[in-house]
Amino acid sequence: MIQPAARAYDAQKSEPEIQAWWQTSNTYEKVKELRSGARPWYFLDGPPYASGAIHLGTAWNKIIKDVILRHLSMRGYNVLRQPGWDCHGLPIEVKVEEKLQIKTKKEIEQRVGVEKFIGECKQWAIDHVALMTEQFKRLAVWMDWDTPYVTFTNDFIESAWWTLKSAHERGLMQKDLRVIHWCPRCETALAEHEVRGEYHDVQDPSLFARFKLRERPNEYLLIWTTTPWTLPADMAVCVHPEHSYARVAVGNEVYILAEALVEKVMKELGIERYRVLGTTLGRGLKGLRYKQPLLKEIPKQQDLVQHHRVICGEYVTLEEGTGCVHTAPGHGEEDFVIGAQYNLPVFSPVGPDGKFTQDAGKYSGMFVKDADRVILDDLRQKGALMKHDVITHAYPHCWRCQTPLLFRATDQWFLRVSELKQKILEKNAERVRWVPDWVATRYANGVESVGDWCISRQRYWGIPLPIWVCQQCRETIVIGSLGELKSKAKIEIGEIDLHRPAVDRVMLRCPRCGAEAKRVPDVLDVWFDSGIASWASLGYPQRRERFERLWPSEFITEGEDQVTKWFYSQQVVSIIAFDKMPYRVVLMHGFALDEHGRKMSKSMGNVVDPKEVVDKYGADVLRFYMLSANPPWEDLRFSWKGVDIVARMLNVLWNVHVFATTYMALDEFDPKKIDMGRVHEKFMPEDSWMISRINSVTRDVTKAFQGFDLHHVTRTLASFVLEDLSRWYVRLVRDRVWIERDDPRKLAAYVVLYQSLHTLIRLLAPIMPHVVEVMYRDLVKATDTGAPESVHMLPWPSIDEQAVDAGLERRMNMVRAFVEGGAAARQQARLKLRWPVSKAVIRASSSEVKSALQGLQAVLQGQLNCKELVLLGPEEQSDESRLVAKPDAQRLQERLGDFSRPVIDALQETDVFRLRAELQRHGVVGLQIRGQKVSVSSEELSFEEELPEGFTATSTEFGRIAIDTRMTPELQAECMARELVRRLQTMRKELDLAMEERVDVVVGTEAEKYIKLLATQQDYLSREVRARNLRICRASEVEEPGYMKEWNVDGDRFKLLVKRLPA
Repeated sequence: MIQPAARAYDAQKSEPEIQAWWQTSNTYEKVKELRSGARPWYFLDGPPYASGAIHLGTAWNKIIKDVILRHLSMRGYNVLRQPGWDCHGLPIEVKVEEKLQIKTKKEIEQRVGVEKFIGECKQWAIDHVALMTEQFKRLAVWMDWDTPYVTFTNDFIESAWWTLKSAHERGLMQKDLRVIHWCPRCETALAEHEVRGEYHDVQDPSLFARFKLRERPNEYLLIWTTTPWTLPADMAVCVHPEHSYARVAVGNEVYILAEALVEKVMKELGIERYRVLGTTLGRGLKGLRYKQPLLKEIPKQQDLVQHHRVICGEYVTLEEGTGCVHTAPGHGEEDFVIGAQYNLPVFSPVGPDGKFTQDAGKYSGMFVKDADRVILDDLRQKGALMKHDVITHAYPHCWRCQTPLLFRATDQWFLRVSELKQKILEKNAERVRWVPDWVATRYANGVESVGDWCISRQRYWGIPLPIWVCQQCRETIVIGSLGELKSKAKIEIGEIDLHRPAVDRVMLRCPRCGAEAKRVPDVLDVWFDSGIASWASLGYPQRRERFERLWPSEFITEGEDQVTKWFYSQQVVSIIAFDKMPYRVVLMHGFALDEHGRKMSKSMGNVVDPKEVVDKYGADVLRFYMLSANPPWEDLRFSWKGVDIVARMLNVLWNVHVFATTYMALDEFDPKKIDMGRVHEKFMPEDSWMISRINSVTRDVTKAFQGFDLHHVTRTLASFVLEDLSRWYVRLVRDRVWIERDDPRKLAAYVVLYQSLHTLIRLLAPIMPHVVEVMYRDLVKATDTGAPESVHMLPWPSIDEQAVDAGLERRMNMVRAFVEGGAAARQQARLKLRWPVSKAVIRASSSEVKSALQGLQAVLQGQLNCKELVLLGPEEQSDESRLVAKPDAQRLQERLGDFSRPVIDALQETDVFRLRAELQRHGVVGLQIRGQKVSVSSEELSFEEELPEGFTATSTEFGRIAIDTRMTPELQAECMARELVRRLQTMRKELDLAMEERVDVVVGTEAEKYIKLLATQQDYLSREVRARNLRICRASEVEEPGYMKEWNVDGDRFKLLVKRLPA
């Protein structure tokens, strides 16, 4: 039997209790079992780094996933919900370095030891997987938390090895010397896609320098650079072969630079007097030899002087600088490429730690950025420095430690993405749906611009590259599995963790010469780990059956930074391994920012911890807020005010639940015993409307879920709860549920409330899983012990299209518009909504609107709280509302002179509706007066509604409404009675009285008129406050024992007493 729900919902108490019940009842496993025979739906969880506590962004990410997966489960799919954890790489290494107070990479090997360091990294990952799992559980995220995929298991590593071997066998993996992004703090290479989005503004020195030509006295190449530290590695100066270059005389010296930049550069250098001696195309400068200005400081450069000359390259631009580009093949991507064309040495005198090596001569041992100042001083002393300044520009940073990166030439292992680009683009266009669709273009542009993927990292905690190289003949051996490793090892291998340093100790026998082969020391780029997740998480290639049944993934979703990272890495390795796309649908979501659109950071003091929100409001409110605040693909600007609005919406939902269960309990309503057909026959218009609305909402929410428009899902539901259910339907049926006898109107209201709430809690179940569980117990399980034990075991609600009445919904919208208009008119007159008025007059904007309102006149009149309702069509007149023509006498006088008087008379004598129709149709009104034709424009003629004295009016979308604001003694009595009922109800609540509990009431006042007036309202007062006896007297006569309170009601003082009756 239904029991009254608790008066208030306490999320802090209820949510942990519900979660504990889910745990002890094994609810999640039971839900999975219910769907186990259904069509499988493979969701791939993008693995978060297990490097710390969750933040608002990771919370939003998992909430989006959970809501979508819960919805799909209710739709009948057998959803795979395996969570993933990215456990390798620098995110964890950096944390462990902080823990062990490691300052440099060398300390890992020399002070701590690789084995201990790896052990600490693994334990950090395990600990934080456990921590973050519990945090996600508190958010009610349902996943297979006991069986996640983690990237550090041997099975996962074997999947990575198998994929790399596939790349090797297809000729798509190679070792090469290239200039790549390098982090001097982490001492490792970074791939190009890791650097996208990691450019931040920094200040760097910029300089103009002159390189003296060897064969031309007093003639110089003028160069500009923002990286002085690369000058020690300078090998050549590059010019564009087709650009015009000028020889510019300044005193006795001549400078060579791009002709188009002469004026700009001279101004920058502060040189006012100069003249252009002549011009030549860049290719005419090719071969000119110059003196490298730092030959003395860098003895190694003295062995390379034959290379110091002008070369040509089409990458040179005239956007900045001088058009003469200093070229260091060891420290620039374009420099490296053009250097290869000219056979320039790849001179890179910078070590892994970002410090100059011995080859850098004088600068040996200096960190490159620290050497900038010294290099500037040396150039100045040599007379080579023309000017130096500080420039602010975007510069790439390490995505984990935020250290500015260097360009450095090193030997690395690459995947030859350049050979796969076209296939990736074609397969992506054919097979992948991007949400929103414009992300597809952004993704394709990224793929087109990307280079080969540098997959090797000079670190420790990661998947070891499965590459062994023979120490004698240099044969390369790529291993694809643990079994293959054991079969090719020189000595027998037992149980082994495939991480460093254990795997480093395994030596293989070279298949070519029989000598010993040793593993290369590098580990894999962590983006390769997550890139293979769609099959590695399924155990492929060790377990093929599951892979063949589920792969590829139906859906993935991550933040916008993953467009060029995880979304990309998956496609690359999937094309390598299978020539197929690894996922079908991808949803990109935004970043979680503060309310001003700024990134959250501890230094700015604007970080919001999800726990803080949950502790204050509960997880349901956080979940609903994060989905409703904005479309998922836009950045979320977190607002405490927005969270509070959702909390208030939840309270409204709960109040409706309390209202329904309280009255249903009083009347022992049991939906199983109801003849629904007979009840339906007794439906009132508002009942049919509510059933139509809940079905329309179900249709709209279902469609929005299918489009991943989660903001539409939540906003539609919030609007339904606040506007349709609470502020309208409950308001309409409140009087019906107070009927004390059995009545079909009351029963109909119960049936509609029950059906609507039963559907609503299922629509809300994916989003607010805790509160709907409580509501389900109170409303459904209380009357049906055979119902599923949890709301989450129910199917998604179906749509009864026959119950949807779009016309009725439109008509009710009109009614609501006029009710809102009536409230606005009351506000103008300072009349409270609970006060009845004698008359309301509506002039509909069309005959269709009038007809629509007539069918709902009782609803409209009740909600306008008026004794009489007058409905007029657009061309009807009445004593309460007359449309009159208002000629503009002044304008007509200015145009027509004395003839304006008969024109005005004629306008006022003509049918007003004919005038209005003609003016609307033609823009003018034509008149025949005294044999003359006269036209009157809309600027000279307007129309106005005339109302009797005491009426006030306002306009709505569907017409105008006026209300009679005059108060009769009878209306005054009703108004005061309603004011007193409100206060007596407050006193009942303060006494914590049950809804049905009877009381004795005394109303005391010194105003003689109210003693007489309220006597006419005695029955109403008794009924509304459930009074057994109600006495109206002077305030001084209120002396009985009981709960007494004095009230000021709009300036009149009342003494009210409520006496509880003995049980």
